[in-house]
Amino acid sequence: MEFVTLYNKNEIETFLRKNPSLFLYHIGDLDEFYFPLTQWYGLKTNNDLKAVILLYKAFQPIVIQALSSQKELSYLNKLLESSLNIFPDKFYTHLTSGVEKILESKYKLISKGEHYKMILKDKQSLQKIDTTSVYKLFTRDIEELNTLYNSAYPDNFFDPRMLETGMYYGIKKNNQLISVAGIHVYSKIFKVASLGNITTHPDYRNNGYGTAATAKLCKELLKNVDIVGLNVGTDNIGAIKSYEKIGFRKTDVYREYLIKLK
Repeated sequence: MEFVTLYNKNEIETFLRKNPSLFLYHIGDLDEFYFPLTQWYGLKTNNDLKAVILLYKAFQPIVIQALSSQKELSYLNKLLESSLNIFPDKFYTHLTSGVEKILESKYKLISKGEHYKMILKDKQSLQKIDTTSVYKLFTRDIEELNTLYNSAYPDNFFDPRMLETGMYYGIKKNNQLISVAGIHVYSKIFKVASLGNITTHPDYRNNGYGTAATAKLCKELLKNVDIVGLNVGTDNIGAIKSYEKIGFRKTDVYREYLIKLK
């Protein structure tokens, strides 16, 4: 088996497309809008790619995604073992359950919970949701958006350049932005999108605003992409119900951790 640094987008995409629901973020990060902020590592046997690890460097700490199907878990374990010397002292990670022990030899793992991956499958349900109150956000709205995140979602993974995609939608009440739905990844080239940074001000929750904003976003995304997905905590029952109402269905389970050197 050979540990390799990956540079060829076609080679990476061919591997990722075998399990697009699991690797939706990875596929989107091949887009040139995100790719310069990534590093890719793989494990090969007889020149056949068996596992991939993605480092995304837009945030501090950086985000490392180490995911696989259970069938390919042994390959991911071997890849992680070979990667420990290139990982930083602190990072955030998405892990398929069963590989934590590899990191525990060197790092302290602080659990951030179990999460579902969900894919938009029932597009007829999406069309039933009223989105007339939702409007598009632009870069000029950054201050108002940050105000909402500070009050409603301070631990977000929002990068201001995400607004440049044109795929952030919100709802206002009393001239105040009270709900938003956006993307983490969006690629017209690779035909995928991953939702993210979705929140509603605490004073306005449980009124369907988040559902409407998310539905409007999905309607717009589907004009240019084939697959829309998201990640959500398995304990976030309200959000899961909202996403299922829109038409999302659970596909995979993984865990998130903050990792620090022992």
